[in-house]
Amino acid sequence: MESYKKEFIEFMVESDVLKFGDFTLKSGRKSPFFMNAGAYVTGTQLMRLGEYYAKAIHDNFGDDFDVLFGPAYKGIPISVVTTVAYSKLYGKEIRYCSDRKEEKDHGADKGSFLGSSLKDGDRVVMIEDVTTSGKSMEETVPKVKGAADVEILGLMVSLNRMEVGLGGKLSALDEIREKYGFEAKAIVTMEEVVEHLYNRECQGRVVIDDGMKAAIDEYYRQYGCK
Repeated sequence: MESYKKEFIEFMVESDVLKFGDFTLKSGRKSPFFMNAGAYVTGTQLMRLGEYYAKAIHDNFGDDFDVLFGPAYKGIPISVVTTVAYSKLYGKEIRYCSDRKEEKDHGADKGSFLGSSLKDGDRVVMIEDVTTSGKSMEETVPKVKGAADVEILGLMVSLNRMEVGLGGKLSALDEIREKYGFEAKAIVTMEEVVEHLYNRECQGRVVIDDGMKAAIDEYYRQYGCK
């Protein structure tokens, strides 16, 4: 596993973004782990978050793209900090763009988008916090495709939960690839999280001990996918 992935796993725990316990998800599933990207709130946390996303995007999609698109709301700050980090780490100027939940009908920046406008020929990488069901793409992809003649290269999320999506067979990221024809990747997978944290101290405590490992294994027996 790449060193930045190990760092990112520990960073999620340190930032209280990735938690282990007993949680009820929006889907109604009872999960032994939960991720909340809204817990990244300090300047240092956001700076590091952007750098981890930039490294993963560079590894998976290379440099030949023009725009990072972050769907509202959580995708907005992620797209901004990653655009800054990409310039810092790789010396390439890319643009950020996000959508608005409500269209602005006044001012110089009226319309459905924040940041850069989308232009014909743009190569776009989508960026989100986490995708459990892939439902957000149902709204976002038509909006991006409808704005200009762009090519969507792929989607990058922070964590692949590795559980079945809406169709009940494939993971949400695999469903996105099948439905829209572009790759959906993650900085890390839950398999990598468990591999790195199982019976290992992080911030002076073991967050995945034998009991938690058993709970995670049971969750994946119910909802996991290969």
